[in-house]
Amino acid sequence: MFIYLSKKIAIPNSTKLRCIAWNGHQGWIACGGEDGLLKVLKLESQTGNDTRVRGLAAPSNLSMNQTLEGHAGAVQVIAWNDHHQKLTTSDQQGLIIVWMLYKGSWYEEMINNRNKSVVRDMKWNAEGGKICIVYEDGAVIVGSVDGNRLWGKELKGTTLACVEWSPDGKIILFGTSKKEVHIYDAAGNFCSKLSLQCLENVTEVVKLVGLAWYNGAEGYVEPDCPCLAVCYDNGRMQIMRHESDDNPILIDTGMTVACIRWNHTGTVLAVAGSQVFPVSSDTSKEWNVVQFYNPSGEHLRSLKVPGKQLYMCAWEGSSLRISLAVDSFIYFANVRPDYKWGYCSNTVVFAYTKPGKVEYVVIFWDVKNNERYVKYVKHVVSIASCGDHCVLVCRADDASGQYILILFNSIGTPMDTKYIDLEPVHVALSHTHVVAVSRSAIYTWQFKSPKKLTALEMIHGAGKRGKEGREKIFHVDDVPSGTGDAGQLDFRRAQASTKDMICCACISDKMLVVGRESGTLQRYSFPLLALEMKHVVNCRPDKIFLNCNSTRLAIIDISGILTLFDFERRTADTGDSAQGEQLQFERKDVWDMKWASDNPEMFAMMEKTRMYIFRNMDPEEPIQSSGYICQFNDLQVKAVLLDEVMKDPDHPVKDSILDLDVKSLRDTRDLLAKVTIQDACQFIEDNPHPRLWRLLAETALERLNLEMADKAFVRCKDYQGIQFVKRIKKLDSEKKQQAEVAAFFHRFEEAERLYLDMDRRDLAVDMRMKLGDWFRVVQLLKTGGGAGNDALLEKAWNAIGDYYADRQKWQNAVSYYLQGRNQERLAHCYYMLEDYNGLENLVLALPENSPLLGTIGGMFVTVGMCEQAVLAYVKTGKLQLAIDCCVRLNQWDQAVELAKTHNVKEINSLLAKYASHLLEKDMRLEAIALNRKANRHLESARLLFDLAKESGDTRSNPLRTKKLYVLAALEVEAYHDQIKLKSSQKKEVSSALDSLLEEETTSGEDMRLVDNAWRGAEAYHFFLLAQRQLYKGYYDAAMSTALQLRDYEDMLNPADIYSLLALTSGGNKAFGTCSRAFIRLESSEEIASEDREAYENLALDIFTAHPPKDRSVADTSLNLRSSAIEGDDSDSKLPVCIATGRPILDYQFWMCGMCKHRAHESEIDSYRNCPLCHYPC
Repeated sequence: MFIYLSKKIAIPNSTKLRCIAWNGHQGWIACGGEDGLLKVLKLESQTGNDTRVRGLAAPSNLSMNQTLEGHAGAVQVIAWNDHHQKLTTSDQQGLIIVWMLYKGSWYEEMINNRNKSVVRDMKWNAEGGKICIVYEDGAVIVGSVDGNRLWGKELKGTTLACVEWSPDGKIILFGTSKKEVHIYDAAGNFCSKLSLQCLENVTEVVKLVGLAWYNGAEGYVEPDCPCLAVCYDNGRMQIMRHESDDNPILIDTGMTVACIRWNHTGTVLAVAGSQVFPVSSDTSKEWNVVQFYNPSGEHLRSLKVPGKQLYMCAWEGSSLRISLAVDSFIYFANVRPDYKWGYCSNTVVFAYTKPGKVEYVVIFWDVKNNERYVKYVKHVVSIASCGDHCVLVCRADDASGQYILILFNSIGTPMDTKYIDLEPVHVALSHTHVVAVSRSAIYTWQFKSPKKLTALEMIHGAGKRGKEGREKIFHVDDVPSGTGDAGQLDFRRAQASTKDMICCACISDKMLVVGRESGTLQRYSFPLLALEMKHVVNCRPDKIFLNCNSTRLAIIDISGILTLFDFERRTADTGDSAQGEQLQFERKDVWDMKWASDNPEMFAMMEKTRMYIFRNMDPEEPIQSSGYICQFNDLQVKAVLLDEVMKDPDHPVKDSILDLDVKSLRDTRDLLAKVTIQDACQFIEDNPHPRLWRLLAETALERLNLEMADKAFVRCKDYQGIQFVKRIKKLDSEKKQQAEVAAFFHRFEEAERLYLDMDRRDLAVDMRMKLGDWFRVVQLLKTGGGAGNDALLEKAWNAIGDYYADRQKWQNAVSYYLQGRNQERLAHCYYMLEDYNGLENLVLALPENSPLLGTIGGMFVTVGMCEQAVLAYVKTGKLQLAIDCCVRLNQWDQAVELAKTHNVKEINSLLAKYASHLLEKDMRLEAIALNRKANRHLESARLLFDLAKESGDTRSNPLRTKKLYVLAALEVEAYHDQIKLKSSQKKEVSSALDSLLEEETTSGEDMRLVDNAWRGAEAYHFFLLAQRQLYKGYYDAAMSTALQLRDYEDMLNPADIYSLLALTSGGNKAFGTCSRAFIRLESSEEIASEDREAYENLALDIFTAHPPKDRSVADTSLNLRSSAIEGDDSDSKLPVCIATGRPILDYQFWMCGMCKHRAHESEIDSYRNCPLCHYPC
């Protein structure tokens, strides 16, 4: 930042001031002093028609100068309430007055006088709803904005000096005369004392002079940024992140401090007071000084202020000015902030913070098209720019201590990134290199832009080159020779300290110059980075700038003094040009400058609020402006009013960009307007410049002086202009020439009017077509006539459709593509709109074998619309794509139908291949569904049997296992039906589809599956039925069903079978059957020995109480079962009822039409579906 004194206001009667405060919202300045002096002033800038004179450059006058009467003693404390437009003041007698604004003047609203002590400080909280007043005797009063007292407190034995609110209003800090700071909550309860590390080893008596806590209204430059400052009159100060911070930033300002103030963004802390400076070896002088620090404690700038005693300072609401109360004067100083900004390729790049956001908002503002591109980047440190690129320096978001260099183009696209292990305090950018310097090291990075990549690099990658060729780092004390000794990336060497630290750097395409605090300038050749020379200047450089041919260097030191250094100036003694010389040139209060990019002797600089343009160190008349210089070329300076931009950074306006002409350009314009072209040509001959010749050529064209225009274009080497003059010389009409010239200068409306006046509508249409103004082309064609307009109209409709399609306004594009009959683009719009009905209608409207049909088919495939895709593919004759579409979308029935209809071969191999692919991915259910849809029933049955067997082995869900077996058996039945259908067909198998339906050659395993398809389903059906009957208490039926399970030991676990049989027979009192079941359990080798022992013990307990005999039976079925128990298999040949599990003895029974299993007719009446396969009864 840079600061300079700009204005002084004297107080009448030389009354000394004691305090000053600046309203941040409305701009009122209140100052108080001795003899009850209290004034309210307001400085307003006078903005005229000249947009260049705005902000600090605009003249300011007092629009308000009101003296407020009411205080008798010296006014010592002033506090503004920005939110409610109230002013609170207090004098040395303890009188407090609250002032209010009414009809443009200030009047008393409330008065309070405690008559016991004097007010030492008072502060409003951030919202302006509460005020805290502290008295010297320890009394504290907290009141509301409407005058009500909220609470009061007497801090006995404590002499208070100052007070401060926390940003959220939950904490109040009280500073005492005993150099302590107490922490209270908002209700007045004591919490703790502030840790004051800045007073360690201080023995003398000190006084607390400042508590300043930034309220965070404009966001923070960094998360967890220091914002609480505590300062004492001996110059010791600490800046804390919060009230409990144990590691504050400690600063010794070396001055006697009067007050401290944060600016409105919390980025700069002003420390006002006095400091002793040595005048000679034995004398010194005390000056009023304001020192400026950033939140990290880094000293930014010092400002000396005349006068005897500086009492207080106050920031303007925008922090562009600061007011100082000195003796009986108010001094104003202008501040030029160091914004994070750059300019590249007609784009202003700037970064700022927003409340509530952790990231910086980085705006890429194209000032030519007024377009913005927004990026959010964390921890932005600085921005540098050159040519078409800019580089953002960011701190890594971790504890590594690394920094990131991000290279962007002009629209905010990241091009490349580098991580470096040094802290870059200065960054410079050329067309090919980035230079980042720390306090002791220099790092260079040669980046690659897409425009400069060769074809070989594009193919093999630009990153193939080693880091040694693109990155270099060396210590500032090293002497690199440029032969590769500086090529190793050793960051440890770069971190070594140096006595003479780096303070600035700049770069051109030929040279790198590094400035050190001692005034030494080290000059390196580029790109070899060989140290060529060391020069010494008698100042401490702060900013340095190289001109366009690297022969001169501009230096701005820390005091704002601009000097020039000529590298090629020969010394008088030796005549050696390598030594260089500091030129006899000096300007004060300079805060920005820029060399012309096309003239090594011209530069523009900002001195206070004036811009000077120099030609070989001779200044032109100044221009009032406060803009930051973007570029200087073609005798024109482009500047940006960043102060105005930052007022509303989300919406920058083009009025904030200034284009300022140099004197020769302005004089040439005046001459061309007042004298003949020949006289102006003579002036330009005497003061040649391509920009002046171009201006002459443009004026000659306007006057149709084609010979002079041709000569001027030749002198400024404008090939395009030369060809344009040749072309219009051949025109046969002066009107045509005027129209062409108007179009050349982008006055297209005028050119069109001239064409229409000549009745040459065709030329107007051609011009609009070249411009791409198709809307106007349509209007011209509709209002005209003649043949050939239909083709042009279609072209115009399609171009307008392209205009809307490029902006993703698909619905608007559709209407124009319909008029232009552009079916290809129309299909794309329908697809983007998801208007699939429109796409389907387009398929029907297109002729057969149209190439567009295949494209539309692909669109339908991407959204899963198989039928429509097949229609498109078939219509264009691409049957294989249609079948592939069905396969991809799992529409196998349709794929088979297509194969059958169009005699496509090898569909069976495709199905098998896809099924095996699914199985490899362990997608068995999908493979089963695929085989079912493709009528490969035996394959799906195999997979289902495998799944059912795995499910049965888990013994966890027998119902699911039964369902799997049923589904497998149903697939086998479908296979039988397929074979029967094939055998009933008399025609020969001739097509590819029929091969799919041929009976497959089955193996022995497959034959067993086919012959015993229902066996697994029967086993689990009876297993589940027996358990249901058992739980319902039907022991006899459950035992009968369990007896059937003996035939399914290959499907069920024998332990499950005989355990269930033992349980059901025991419940049915058939202990003989129960005994035989236990015998099987005890003799089974598949059961563990511990379980067999448990079975033996259980059997002993049961048959000790009950003899192992079945009860007598008379029923025939019971007799049959009794025989079965004794080993006779006479009932095994009888069918079994699937509803009850009993043998069927009747000749009449019900049979399922699907699974062919039987049931008693009396039992099946209560079922709607088959109990086994669930086929409708």
